[in-house]
Amino acid sequence: MFAIDAHLDLSMNAMEWNRNLRLPVNDIRKIEEGLTDKPDRAKGVVSFPELRKGNIGLVVGTQIARFVAPDNPLPGWFSPEQAWAQTQGQLAWYKAMEEAGELTPITDLASLEKHLAYWNDGQPTDNKAIGYILSLEGADSIVDISYLERAYNNGLRAVGPAHYGPGRYAQGTDATGYMGEKGRALLKEMERLNIILDATHLCDDSFWEAMEHFNGHVWASHNNVRKLVNHNRQFADEMILELVKRGAVIGGAMDAWMMVPGWVRGVSDPKGMDCNLEKLVDHMDYICQLAGNALHVGIGSDLDGAFGKEQCPYDLETIADVQKLPALFKKRGYSDEDVENIMHGNWLRFLRKAWGA
Repeated sequence: MFAIDAHLDLSMNAMEWNRNLRLPVNDIRKIEEGLTDKPDRAKGVVSFPELRKGNIGLVVGTQIARFVAPDNPLPGWFSPEQAWAQTQGQLAWYKAMEEAGELTPITDLASLEKHLAYWNDGQPTDNKAIGYILSLEGADSIVDISYLERAYNNGLRAVGPAHYGPGRYAQGTDATGYMGEKGRALLKEMERLNIILDATHLCDDSFWEAMEHFNGHVWASHNNVRKLVNHNRQFADEMILELVKRGAVIGGAMDAWMMVPGWVRGVSDPKGMDCNLEKLVDHMDYICQLAGNALHVGIGSDLDGAFGKEQCPYDLETIADVQKLPALFKKRGYSDEDVENIMHGNWLRFLRKAWGA
């Protein structure tokens, strides 16, 4: 079944992890054998061939570069200008992949419909370009508000104002506090440019401020449920209901610590914690039950988002295994139409509305 993944850190993997995503996953793993600079070396699950095997013909690909103040212990860049330059290097990689025929940019309704017709024309997808929508995870690299239109002209279509910790425009995971004047100015410019607001990673204070001040289209590319795993990274019920009210789609994330309670990074094991794709379905089903329908969930895996096989569902060998999800949903009584919506239909409906259909 045709699938859409609303959150993949492709350029981070290519530029910071130095992975050639044109290779099969097993080849990338062999190249990384013996490396210890990253926790997921030789355990990656994402590459272009595996996306095609999984019939994942459209993804949201990120740019990401955090600004860190001197007292911020998180990894990142020491000035917004450096962060901007990092995102421009990532953009150059996306453009190189376009020239290589691996990716094709999706920036408006016409390019979306053209790509869907191309991908679903009945011909083999082995060598087809994968469509990608460009998103910015954390807005720290937007040096000032004028840079946002420049980024839009380069293809940017969604922005999550925060990532982990304190940000220049909003506060993110494990932080507290509001967006403030700069954040509200960012939201206003996003609204003017019709850039989608990604509510993922916003701390509770910043989330509610964003909901109050932003009148454009909102999604949550990769987020799970706080009631099932109690952490501020997850959405509380009232946040989920607010997103449902606004017509948002929430992408189910496959990072094990977000899927099962009690996960200890670097210690816990997916098998030992019984972390499988059923646990992802638990989170997505919870949202569906809260919403009263299956119209507000989709896939937003976050796979290879600085983790690999050591911290994702044990029954997922590569990203192609998202095709195990339809059977899991049908086992729980979801209809064929529901499953199609979860795999791609909800994201497509959202995009068509956001882009003017």
